[in-house]
Amino acid sequence: MLKEKILVLMGGYSEEREVSLRSGAAVLNALKNLGYDAAALDLKGSSVQAIADYNPDLVFIALHGKDGEDGTVQGLLEIMGIPYTGSGVASSAIGINKVLTKKILMYERIPTAAFAILKKHDFISPERELQSLLENIGLPMVIKAATQGSSIGTFIVHQESDVLVAIEAAFQYDSEVLVEKFIDGIEVTSTIIGNELTRVLPLIEITSANEFYDFESKYTPGMCNHIIPARIEKHLQDKVADLSERVYKSLSCRGYARVDFIIDKTGNPFVLEINTIPGMTEMSLVPDAARAAGISFEELVERIARLGLETPIRQR
Repeated sequence: MLKEKILVLMGGYSEEREVSLRSGAAVLNALKNLGYDAAALDLKGSSVQAIADYNPDLVFIALHGKDGEDGTVQGLLEIMGIPYTGSGVASSAIGINKVLTKKILMYERIPTAAFAILKKHDFISPERELQSLLENIGLPMVIKAATQGSSIGTFIVHQESDVLVAIEAAFQYDSEVLVEKFIDGIEVTSTIIGNELTRVLPLIEITSANEFYDFESKYTPGMCNHIIPARIEKHLQDKVADLSERVYKSLSCRGYARVDFIIDKTGNPFVLEINTIPGMTEMSLVPDAARAAGISFEELVERIARLGLETPIRQR
């Protein structure tokens, strides 16, 4: 029996282009090993016609960051009537935006760090903003570009003199910046797979050679450790898993996603963010979580593909 024709979209224009190329190559290799009629397309420099010419039964989206993880490609594929992997337009657009995600977490009463929102066009009195942040957020604080992934445009600031420098650096990536209260604790991540029925894979504890799990730590061999299972008590693992599903369903995610947490010194978990198209490279967290659950990389890729194929385009 012939398997479906699948096009892997990868590369693209975002700051995470190189990571996406690695994710896409790994996914393409798995699909071919599974017997699918699969090919890859680098979104950078490619036309919409190139997707149409391939005429796929499914597009496996292996794009990260803007113009891939933010609902734009998802909307294009819906207009073209082509099924795709992962979450739909609205879920993708909200998930990549740390500010919008925060607002939904607050509405759903899901624990997350205290935060403030800065908009570039309103940032006309830096010293006044600085005093407000020091009073309401305090040091240390975390400054993040709102719609970047892989910790790009993210800074942990310990000294007052560095706050405005970090904000300006974050504004280089995005017109909106999120400022969070820094929580000292254990970083864990949770992978969720499924559409209506979901499964949470074993939690992973992350340690990093740098101050936090930044871009360098994520993609440089030897600079981070993925500890499975996470070294937290069972009741806390269950709590994190439950919160993960709540986040996933609050944003109406589909296919798969990863939710990142910090657990403070008193054992309280706080949601940091959700990744609706997590990395699929040799150093990525989702494949590690799958292996811990007895799911090979090829099996993981096939499950994600089948979840995409079972979703009617107009019901996403």
